Amino acid sequence: MMEPSYLETGDGRRIAYHFTEGAEPTLIFLGGFRSDMTGTKASVLEGWAKGAGHAFLRFDYTGHGASSGDFLDGSIGDWARDAEDAITRLTSGPLVLVGSSMGGWISLLMARRIPERTAGLIGIAAAPDFTEDSMFEGFTPAQRAELESAGFVDTPSDYSDEPYRITRRLIEDGRNNLVLRSPLDLPFPVRLLHGTADTDVPVSVALRTMEHATGPDIRLTLVKDADHRFSEPDNLALVARTIEELVALRG
Repeated sequence: MMEPSYLETGDGRRIAYHFTEGAEPTLIFLGGFRSDMTGTKASVLEGWAKGAGHAFLRFDYTGHGASSGDFLDGSIGDWARDAEDAITRLTSGPLVLVGSSMGGWISLLMARRIPERTAGLIGIAAAPDFTEDSMFEGFTPAQRAELESAGFVDTPSDYSDEPYRITRRLIEDGRNNLVLRSPLDLPFPVRLLHGTADTDVPVSVALRTMEHATGPDIRLTLVKDADHRFSEPDNLALVARTIEELVALRG
């Protein structure tokens, strides 16, 4: 496997990334919570981009994968800053943002911060505002008390034998970055892809995102029986076709 390159931010962060040169628009893959850039979706989409001759960037947020930092020290605001630094310092020109799960939330934050460069956005099982609407809202009174007193709470994980440790900072910082509390101005093509068997981020989240989004070309595709991973071959083929569609819309 090819070793990553590193972006030194100047404030101690060291962001691992892979960048493929190619034609505009540049495709940016934004991964999920506790995921890294070696996952199936990132790797398959990079292969598609190389075959199509498009520029492609994948990277690890701090505390994830090969990047510096401790995961438990991180928060949505930190990871959005990583994304903004990677995008603005490593790429130029128009972008198609492809956000998976938490990356869907961060892609919406990027569209808000760099609207002049955002040419399209694809959310794959996008999970905006999950720290508040899924994590905190699902806590019992005892868990909320533990979060306040201890600064963290451990919750079971469907993806690991180890529990997820949710920190108070993650929850509090998430509240500073919520996007589903006011209209989302998305003046470019938006495609949300969501599986009906997603038990981590229910379809209602995609519908709520649609309700808040304003723009000329916003569509939601529901895929029967697809789960949150959205990594089956037909799921990945749909993502590739959707990218092709947004690229073609640029002429």
